[in-house]
Amino acid sequence: MSAFAAPIAEQIWDMKYRLKSADGTPMDADMAATWDRVAKALAAPEADPAAWQPRFREALDGFRFLPAGRIVAGAGTDRAVTLFNCFVMGTIEDSMSGIFGALREAALTLQQGGGIGYDFSTIRPKGAQVEGVAADASGPLSFMDVWDAMCRTIMSAGSRRGAMMATLRCDHPDIEEFVAAKADPARLRMFNLSVLVTDPFMDAVAGDGEWPLVFGGRTYRTVRARALWDAIMRATYDYAEPGVIFIDRINAANNLSYAETIAATNPCGEQPLPPYGACLLGSLNLARLVEDPFTGDARIDTNKLADLTATAIRMMDNVVDASRFPLPQQAAEARAKRRIGLGVTGLADALAMCGLRYGSPEAVDATGDWLRVIANAAYRTSAGLAAEKGSFPLYDRDAILAAPMVQRLDPEVRAAIAEHGLRNALLTSIAPTGTISLLAGNVSSGIEPIFAQEYTRKVLQPDGTRTEETVRDFAVAEWRRLHGRTPLPEAFVSVADLAPADHVAMQAAAQEWVDSSISKTINVPAEIGFEAFKDVYLQAWETGCKGCTTYRPNEVTGSVLETASAPPPEAASEAQVVQMFAPLDRPAALTGETYKIKWPQSEHALYITINDIQIDGRRRPFEIFVNSKNMEHFAWTVALTRMISAVFRRGGDVSFVVEELKAVFDPRGGAWVQGKYVPSILAAIGGVIERHMIATGFLAGEGLGLKIDPADPRDHSATAAVTLPGPTCPNCGSFDVHMAEGCATCANCGFSKCG
Repeated sequence: MSAFAAPIAEQIWDMKYRLKSADGTPMDADMAATWDRVAKALAAPEADPAAWQPRFREALDGFRFLPAGRIVAGAGTDRAVTLFNCFVMGTIEDSMSGIFGALREAALTLQQGGGIGYDFSTIRPKGAQVEGVAADASGPLSFMDVWDAMCRTIMSAGSRRGAMMATLRCDHPDIEEFVAAKADPARLRMFNLSVLVTDPFMDAVAGDGEWPLVFGGRTYRTVRARALWDAIMRATYDYAEPGVIFIDRINAANNLSYAETIAATNPCGEQPLPPYGACLLGSLNLARLVEDPFTGDARIDTNKLADLTATAIRMMDNVVDASRFPLPQQAAEARAKRRIGLGVTGLADALAMCGLRYGSPEAVDATGDWLRVIANAAYRTSAGLAAEKGSFPLYDRDAILAAPMVQRLDPEVRAAIAEHGLRNALLTSIAPTGTISLLAGNVSSGIEPIFAQEYTRKVLQPDGTRTEETVRDFAVAEWRRLHGRTPLPEAFVSVADLAPADHVAMQAAAQEWVDSSISKTINVPAEIGFEAFKDVYLQAWETGCKGCTTYRPNEVTGSVLETASAPPPEAASEAQVVQMFAPLDRPAALTGETYKIKWPQSEHALYITINDIQIDGRRRPFEIFVNSKNMEHFAWTVALTRMISAVFRRGGDVSFVVEELKAVFDPRGGAWVQGKYVPSILAAIGGVIERHMIATGFLAGEGLGLKIDPADPRDHSATAAVTLPGPTCPNCGSFDVHMAEGCATCANCGFSKCG
């Protein structure tokens, strides 16, 4: 029997986590071999590796403990990669040498696969005087543009998708420009943005007081606090950013408040970190721990949960010693504090399997109970490791015992810490688990609700045909296995069934027992009113959350489509797909159009001519010509036109040509064209073919190519706006893209983009 609960899980493993040689030859024979590799690597730092390797391997079996993707992909490979997911870079010195030195460090970290966070509050505001050069400062936003371009370049060179977080204090003079930055759909695409909100600012908002914008001890101007808060809320309402980080609350609750000050987080917000801070991640899969699911006796055995937590903590502590680091400062920081972030995934599935509706008071209580067990077991284990191996180097007994999180632990755990110390300064975090959750059988991600109970995924086969594959949520699949097609219990709810308050209640319940933070997206409907939307953030503040991220479908990020009252063109129907077994002869005359592409990296423009043939009164592409004065491209343009034309003349559904071309990435980097990032000149040609197919009625809309049949997903009988889950996936063209834990995630192919 396969180790995988669904075909998509095996595909994710082979694509992202299976060890392969440089030429692509698989080195991990199966999932068991991958787990063997990880268990062996994480047992290596132990005094007796042979004793611990089987215990580590058992924790991984059945996808019960899921180390983060960097660990699964990199552990035991002897490759120059980091096993840490999260980094906050050093404080940016407000000088040209300091700024570009920080840029270099960011590039090195991104190159090794780490996501990074930066606080740009240390850069002087736009218009401030720069002494010695008789010039005015350009401000932090201008340098963020430089970071953004660097990240795109690193990504286009074949490295892991870049992900960055930028923060700015609510009292920085350029805060209003920062808040409005994402209104430009082409700007800062590689960044997540969050405002560092302080306690005095929230007090000023409540009292409708004045708020000074200050840098370097100088007050540049004063604004109304409530007006600034409304500007932040309006930007988030209109284009989903910036998020809000309650930075004073984070620092006050930090176990290490005596040794560090935090001003930034990693890209998805679950790890507030100091300068050069680093943290690794892992998740306990609650969905795999439910006993007697869908019965009155359904439960998670808390003793087994505590035992699994203990093993996971030991494994993660060993990663600190097994990992490489992009920078020596990151290695020093990680080893001085031995910070780790153990969290959960599959929470919504576990709740449904126990008969609890996500967001209900009973589900909130169960979430708190499970997270409390994990927190106590994690700290108990870390105290035991301290007795065995020593506390983290910066351990301060009195300061740690006084920390708010430690104060909430069970008395026997606090006593163990007092006696032995702690191996790890911080231990818990709830991270995005996107593809790792797919690997585990499509369990619900992190503490997010179930996104979709099931959906149909179209899979392109080697022979060019497509097959349909039903992808079910793990808990739904378990219900079907046990009860067939019996209707799902009422406990099964998905994102569309929930009110924003349900999300906030669940995040707050988990946050009480998480010493770092939580990556979570509160999805709200497009039609929610602005005042109700603002209340979501105030509820997060009032219930003790450390930050808040929402996603409302909007025009900037895509997802609101206006449907026309006119009927769709006949050419978009199934009758348009013509099957031909031999190429047609070319008629003497054809109808066509010529398009011009000015590629920023080329001196000469490309001219693309697409000619169509009329069959049964409908146009379909028949041939293509690409011309340019740039002889560098002559050979491949001739080959390209012949191959594409040959495909066109064979008939059938040729729309896959579009997405095959659009998926080509140039290692030298792509370009921004009309507000969109195009990864290569071939992708630009694919875009032209797509626009032509849409204009002639062969395709009904953008993104309807590979893995999606040429059918309009919109209901043309309606005249009102139709809200889709999100923009099309850049990898497969699917509309099954949703926001979860700060990441755009494609349910069709597993693509995720956090940044």
